[in-house]
Amino acid sequence: MTDILCIVGARPNFMKIAPVMKAFVAAGISAKLVHTGQHYDAAMNEQFFADLGIPHPDINLEVGSGSHAVQTAEIMRRFEPVLLQEKPAAILVVGDVNSTIACALVASKLGVAVIHVEAGLRSYDRSMPEEINRVLTDQISDLLFITEKDAAHNLAREGIDGARVHFVGNVMIDTLHHNLPHAVPASATLGADMARSYGVLTLHRPSNVDDRDTLAGLLETVAMIAADLPIAFPLHPRTRASIERSGLQAWLEKPGIRVLPPLGYLAMLGLMKDARIVLTDSGGIQEETTALGVPCLTLRHNTERPATVDEGTNTIVGTDRKAILIAAEDILNGGGKAGRIPEYWDGRAAVRIAAILLQWLDGRNYAVA
Repeated sequence: MTDILCIVGARPNFMKIAPVMKAFVAAGISAKLVHTGQHYDAAMNEQFFADLGIPHPDINLEVGSGSHAVQTAEIMRRFEPVLLQEKPAAILVVGDVNSTIACALVASKLGVAVIHVEAGLRSYDRSMPEEINRVLTDQISDLLFITEKDAAHNLAREGIDGARVHFVGNVMIDTLHHNLPHAVPASATLGADMARSYGVLTLHRPSNVDDRDTLAGLLETVAMIAADLPIAFPLHPRTRASIERSGLQAWLEKPGIRVLPPLGYLAMLGLMKDARIVLTDSGGIQEETTALGVPCLTLRHNTERPATVDEGTNTIVGTDRKAILIAAEDILNGGGKAGRIPEYWDGRAAVRIAAILLQWLDGRNYAVA
């Protein structure tokens, strides 16, 4: 009998599940990996799985793209028979993508326990689909593993029993610690000349890339920074499509901007660790830059990861050109946040999760391999 079905659906999940699966093997917990296929780019999936040493999925639902409603419903429809056949003690979901809430809902309705890794994070911005996924998943989870202490306060305000909440640290940082020695040097991605001094930009959130005026303003602002510091821009497919649809391709040809294809984990890690500055709207990159001690400007008006601001190297600048340029100039002139590593971001979060789950499984009288 399978103890745990581990669910992944999108690339941010891959970095979180890799150390969990390794810790389960070491602890003797029987686990199977289910890939919903929410992100279905075969080449990118293979690259991430190879980079991170994730076992090939035991089950692939091959859902593909669709609106939030269509995608969530299709994941639920395809996951239900898998759950009925496998009969696990619990499912484990990570993060806040559609696969997370879809599989959690199916399990909850069938009376199967739900374990949520990276629980309790809140931006308090309900216009973000991920925020809805986080809140609902936490409400139906039996065990909630949190990355930072603020998450416990968020869950308490929402009426979740503190006995179900465990502060274990950040599994994303487990992955970073494990892979840092294997990171692809920036010189291999950018060439030796550019790799001496550069920044990194990532953009993918709908609020930034789907509105033409917002996207144009951000690209123009980055071009101004790139006049002084070359900027590497791994271009997300969604962002590329929005740029082309909006007729903004000329901004990608401005001096100092180096457009790159989507990168595998090890190449992106190598790019970030030696950057002078990172500009991003990604939650995960806020955490990774804090762990690396690299200054980060978050191109959003909020964050669900306050430890990166309160303790780390992250500064929230929104999309206002003046705020972005002032913060970037400060960093490039030797300012910016020095930051510190948050508690339990030490590479052992997954080990703590496995130890807690061993006790939990034993208490439910489930056999552990």
